[in-house]
Amino acid sequence: MAAFRERWQRWWRGGAAGEPGLDALLLEHYPGAVMLLDDQGVVRRVNPAFERYAGHPPEQLLGRRAVTLDIDPLHGDFARALEQCVTTLRPWQGLLLCRRADGSLRHQTTMIQPLVRDEGPLRLLVMQYDVTGMRERELRDRQLLGRLESTVSRVPSALFRLRQGGNGQLEFLYLSEALRSLFGLAPEQCMDDPEALLGRLARDDRQRFEASLAQSAVSLAPWQLEFRLSLPEGMRWIEARATPLARGQGDLMWDGLLIDIDERKQVEQRVQRLVGTDMLTEALNRRAFLEQGEAALARATRHGESLSLAMLDLDHFKALNDTYGHAVGDLALQAFATTCRESLRPYDLFARIGGEEFVVVLVDSRPEEAWSVLERLRQAVAAIELESEGEVVRFTVSLGLAVLGGEGSLESGLAQADRALYRAKRSGRNRICGPEALIQDPGAP
Repeated sequence: MAAFRERWQRWWRGGAAGEPGLDALLLEHYPGAVMLLDDQGVVRRVNPAFERYAGHPPEQLLGRRAVTLDIDPLHGDFARALEQCVTTLRPWQGLLLCRRADGSLRHQTTMIQPLVRDEGPLRLLVMQYDVTGMRERELRDRQLLGRLESTVSRVPSALFRLRQGGNGQLEFLYLSEALRSLFGLAPEQCMDDPEALLGRLARDDRQRFEASLAQSAVSLAPWQLEFRLSLPEGMRWIEARATPLARGQGDLMWDGLLIDIDERKQVEQRVQRLVGTDMLTEALNRRAFLEQGEAALARATRHGESLSLAMLDLDHFKALNDTYGHAVGDLALQAFATTCRESLRPYDLFARIGGEEFVVVLVDSRPEEAWSVLERLRQAVAAIELESEGEVVRFTVSLGLAVLGGEGSLESGLAQADRALYRAKRSGRNRICGPEALIQDPGAP
């Protein structure tokens, strides 16, 4: 072992006769300044390229303290670094701003290594490498990034990068700070846990979200989707627009925007209500009912549920009009519509499809539950009292109930409910008739 160590040291000092040792080669060709200091920080030796990289002739610095290079020789970072190394005998590494002989300032990445020997005084080996160009580029990049972030923060939408791995897992690689100001969600939390955002999608919207994203992944076509997010202040409409990018091993990226479209959707819904609403009763009109009824039936079919549909007709309405006049008839229709809305749930569909004919779709209700709801409605209508020239006007309603399964259509459901309504009229009015499987006319007069 001793012989090996001796051969290695000879090779380090010089491999062959006349050939410089590795230490000499390193000092000569190191692309920076190298100094050997004593424990007072005085420069004892420098490498051959010192003037080229440090900007000072060696004779101006030898015998002087190395902190002369610092922009603040007395209290600068160089003096503190040297003091730390002498005190702790541990290496120091960092960035120093040094002044060249011509007065220019250079950023030098610096390493100071204490050299502790069994015999002899403490020495400090200092190596510096000029990184001014990199530092200036870094500063420019930071300024550019700052301007970019400032611009992004003023964009009225949240920027995102969404990744889908080969296993189908979704994760947000980036979400801009606008997510917080627009939707009250913390970008860092949603990047750590995508469900902090995706888990807020309405159930039906989550299914559409996943289906449309899958289509974009297959076709690599731009992705666009409107969906609702459940936020502390309520449901908000969001539009996502993104461009997909295929990566290796099944990875996909979408770069895009999340845009707050809640105000626009509210305007659209107001217009839709005006277009799809019966002006007298404020119930859905026939066209709007057919559109929304088909959507309700499609949802029930997807979830393997049945859909309850009822036709309603005011009893002897023509006689009421003939006896009390059309103004009272209109009041009767309005009072009837108000009572229906109060008896139904906000998400049930209620529409006027004829003069005194109405239709109801009871969402997420078993047939027995639908029957109970309609019976309460029938009783509430029978309790309505209107006054006309000192006379109390009362009226009743007949109802026909149909239950649609997975194979049924809205048209067939309306036909079934209409037949059940006809049976209710023929059986004496002011009652419900429906499928034979249900108990007929509970509580009918």
